[in-house]
Amino acid sequence: MLASHYTLTHYILFLIGIVLCLMVDLHAHKSDEPISTKSALRWCIFWEFLALSFAVYVWITHGSGDGSLFIAGYYLEKSLSIDNLFVIMAIFSAFAIKDEFQHRVLYYGIIGALVLRMVFVAAGTSLITVFGPYALAGFGFFVLWSAWKMWQQMHSGKQEIEDYANHWSVTYTQKFFPVHNKLDGHKFFVKIEERKKFIWKATPLFLCLIVVEISDVMFAFDSVPAIIAITQDPFLVYTSNIFAILGMRSLFFLLAAAKRYLCHLEKSVIVILVYIGIKMLLDVVDVVHIPPLGSLSVVVVVLCGGILPSIVFPEKSEELTPTDGE
Repeated sequence: MLASHYTLTHYILFLIGIVLCLMVDLHAHKSDEPISTKSALRWCIFWEFLALSFAVYVWITHGSGDGSLFIAGYYLEKSLSIDNLFVIMAIFSAFAIKDEFQHRVLYYGIIGALVLRMVFVAAGTSLITVFGPYALAGFGFFVLWSAWKMWQQMHSGKQEIEDYANHWSVTYTQKFFPVHNKLDGHKFFVKIEERKKFIWKATPLFLCLIVVEISDVMFAFDSVPAIIAITQDPFLVYTSNIFAILGMRSLFFLLAAAKRYLCHLEKSVIVILVYIGIKMLLDVVDVVHIPPLGSLSVVVVVLCGGILPSIVFPEKSEELTPTDGE
């Protein structure tokens, strides 16, 4: 990567600004309740305004060239991050995470993304060249599996998992560290008494957070090289990445809120997940590469295919029924 004419001070001030905004975000959503459509829309507008204001700052202080590069990188990252929205939705479905706890998971997911994206930008394309194809192949199969699980759940009825003892995440993870078999509100860790001793255990909510972080890393294999192709300035690559991720996470809640009212939208999400998984596998074997604009067009068309029937042919939503973990 080329050397940047942005100093360490620029990075520090940027991170301070983002952390302050995240603190406001956390305060605004301190109660565990589903995010409304209006609230999600307001936060989408807020992050978009903040990103464009930052673009104006870069334009004024470092010239129109840098301002244009930031905007190009920002919207490219947003278009590439669309896929991640639906994968995160599938992850929440796989863990049966209630709407009221999803903001907490994505909030701390953002904090992890601030660090992990910096690692990717610092590594440039070297890390991606070594691990990219293998990681993307495995994750492509995971996305297809997630689509299949969502399809099964859609036909078996929405189910709330009370005991995660047999859930795939707990089954595999408890071999490495203690995991509690139940959710405990929005806690990531709980203190449990066993054999007259208190030990800390991770909750299924923490395991969900880890999988969300992994999904962000997987999509970084695709998006970071794309932005590096536009600009090799680390500061512009990093800031455009972070602003795009913040905006897309807010868009996730807008989509999640819409899914509560649009009964056929979940079918579209499943189709999009299958498309994403196949697209990732095709990229790995280098058979065909679908450009971001083409991929975005597919997503929009499929979403419309779920929204319009939901408006014309609405159905009553089904209640959640308790079940054991899978």
